[in-house]
Amino acid sequence: MKSEEQFLELIDAHFPREHDFLALGRGDDCAVLRGGSDYCVSSDLFLEGVHFRREYFSAADIGYKALAVNISDIAAMGAKPVAFTLDLMASPDLPDEFWDAFFKSMSMLARQNEMVLAGGDLSRSDRLGMSITVFGAPGSTGFLRRRNCAFGDILFAVGDLGLARAGLLALEKDGPAARETLPAAVLAHLRPKPKVMIGTLLNAAGVKGLMDVSDGLARDLPRFLGPDLGADLVLDPGKLNANVISYAESIGEDPAAFAVTGGEDYALLGAVSPFEAGKAQSVPGYIQLGTVTKTPGITLNGSPFKVAGFDHFDT
Repeated sequence: MKSEEQFLELIDAHFPREHDFLALGRGDDCAVLRGGSDYCVSSDLFLEGVHFRREYFSAADIGYKALAVNISDIAAMGAKPVAFTLDLMASPDLPDEFWDAFFKSMSMLARQNEMVLAGGDLSRSDRLGMSITVFGAPGSTGFLRRRNCAFGDILFAVGDLGLARAGLLALEKDGPAARETLPAAVLAHLRPKPKVMIGTLLNAAGVKGLMDVSDGLARDLPRFLGPDLGADLVLDPGKLNANVISYAESIGEDPAAFAVTGGEDYALLGAVSPFEAGKAQSVPGYIQLGTVTKTPGITLNGSPFKVAGFDHFDT
């Protein structure tokens, strides 16, 4: 792309300007959002060399995942995504074909979720990166929050724990060839599926709270519970994806422990009262993980579990 105007023309070709959520769309100094409701807002950075590598991420993969990880935050609130903004740091060495594939993939995911691109910013940069902010409308009972658990609540997940971690490690080791040996794991890392419909179903089912698992269950679960509670997890390896089991065993790790320390799962972690669990248990993909305990800390299959998940600032 030789100019900002070319970028804007390409964006307009992929993303409509009008949407029920917008009183004024892209093209002015600000977008104007229609009021009448509370909205949840979430932002994420997606940076080359930190969150993705072009050695095995295609342009379409990058565009898709940059938006998908933000939508997952909205799903974890039991909400419906309605709009997003995109701040793009564009590397000048990328051809026009890269950007067409990037925006085509991102716009496809936006259309699937009935979202509008409300605005954003463009800047030339030595490294490719983007920051996306997503807006979500409340579900049937409002927004589902963390730290709303009580002793004895049932903990559950919807999604494949550890699968994206297996994909990432395989891609780092074998590059694009990993697509052949661990296809489900690689797809989970490159193209995670935001669980918006599942989040709204769980909201209607009366669950007490939700969270998307992005840094691994071991690190995210204490954030979900709060400082005064813990969890007794019982994870049957038979409930894990076959790619997780095969990869964990190939590196000599216990599959259950591997799954709990996985990152970028974008599964939904939730809690529900045992007296109101029936509707939640009928949601597709529901997997019971264990129960909330009075004592902080995590046990996994009867043993204390102290290994943390992913930390953005670990070196």
